[in-house]
Amino acid sequence: MLKANSAIRVLHVYRTYYPDSQGGLEEVIRQICLNTQDAGVESRVFALSPSPDPISILRPEGLVYRSQRSFSLASCDIGLFSLPLFTELVSWCDVIHYHFPWPFGDLLHLLVKVDKPAILTYHSDIVRQQFLSKLYRPLMRKFLKKINTIICTSPNYARSSYVLAEMSHKVQVIPIGIDDRLNELSDIDKDLGLIEIPTGNFFLFLGVLRYYKGLHTLLEAMKGQSLHCVVAGSGPLEKKIRRYADENNMENVQFLGSVDERVKLSLLRACSGLVLPSHLRSEAFGVVLVEAAMMGKPLISAEIGTGTSYVNLDGVTGIVVPPNSPEHLRKALLRLARNPGLAEKMGEAARSRYEAHFSGPGMGSQYAKVYQRVISPLY
Repeated sequence: MLKANSAIRVLHVYRTYYPDSQGGLEEVIRQICLNTQDAGVESRVFALSPSPDPISILRPEGLVYRSQRSFSLASCDIGLFSLPLFTELVSWCDVIHYHFPWPFGDLLHLLVKVDKPAILTYHSDIVRQQFLSKLYRPLMRKFLKKINTIICTSPNYARSSYVLAEMSHKVQVIPIGIDDRLNELSDIDKDLGLIEIPTGNFFLFLGVLRYYKGLHTLLEAMKGQSLHCVVAGSGPLEKKIRRYADENNMENVQFLGSVDERVKLSLLRACSGLVLPSHLRSEAFGVVLVEAAMMGKPLISAEIGTGTSYVNLDGVTGIVVPPNSPEHLRKALLRLARNPGLAEKMGEAARSRYEAHFSGPGMGSQYAKVYQRVISPLY
C-alpha cells in the first residue's frame, strides 16, 4: 500500500545522466523511473553536467536536475558548487536512491546530513583505481552504513563482492529489467540499408568502447575468419581498436560509431547473436545482454563472476567462455554461425528468460515495494 494521498517522491542520484551521457547505468535509472510510475512513484534525477543549461529538463521518466561538473578525479565527477541544489532536492523527496559507485555522492550525503530514508543500487565494485579505492574505503563504509537497503542486480554479484559481503544483512537482489520493445520496429531492412548492413548475417557488439569490454579479445577472435562482426558504439578505445583493425586488414569487422535508439534496436533484431566479451568485473551486469535476450537472440559472454552469467546461462541462452581467450570466443562464434538451429533454440530460451526475470514492469514493482518499505515507519 502506497503512501496516502500522494505519490512517493524519489530522488535518483548519480554522477551523469541523459542528455549528457548515454550508457547502461543511465538506462537502468530511466527504466526504474518509468516502471515505478504506475505504482504511484514520482521520480527526479540529480546529476552533474559539463554544461547545465538549462538546469532542469523534463523527460518522460521525470525531471532531471543538473549541477555544474567542476572536474573529474580518477573517473569520479566532482561538482564543487552542487550542494545547494542537492540540498533543495533532498528536501523535496521522500526517498533518496543512490547509484553506486560515485564517491562524491557519498560525500554529498554525509555533508548534507540527510535524514530521509535512502536506498542504493550497487552497480559495481570499484575495480580499476585500487590505490585510491583503499583511501576511499573509510568514507564508503561510513556512507553504506547509513543506507537503509542496498540493491544488488544479480545473486552472482552479491556472492562475489567483498563489499556486499560486509553489508549482507541489508542486501536485496533485484535484477535489471527493461521494457519490451520486440515489436516496436517494422522496417529493419530500410534502417539497416542506410548503413549497408546485411540482415541476419553478423554478430553484434553494442556498447561504450571501454577498457573492460574485451574488444581486444573480440578482434583477435575475428582474425582470418569468414564471420562478420558489427561494432556499434564509441568511447575511449575507439581510435585504438579501429587502428588495430585497419593494420590487420580486418574487413570482416565493421565499426558504426554511436547509433541512435532506432538503429540499435534494428541491429539487435537483425543480428545472428550478441557478443559481450567483457573481461573485468566492471561489467557488473550487461544491460545489452538483456536487450538482446528481449529480441530473442543467442548470447555470448565471458565468465567474470558477475551478473553477465546470470543473464546468459551457458548452454541455455547462449555460450559463456573464459575471459581473455580469443580461441574460446572464436569457437563460440563459429558454433553459433554453423548451427542456426542451435542459435535459434538459444535465442528462444533467452527470450523466455527475459520474460521471466528481466521485464521492466517486474523490476519496477520490486523497487516500488522497497520505496514503500523504507518510508513506512514515517507514515
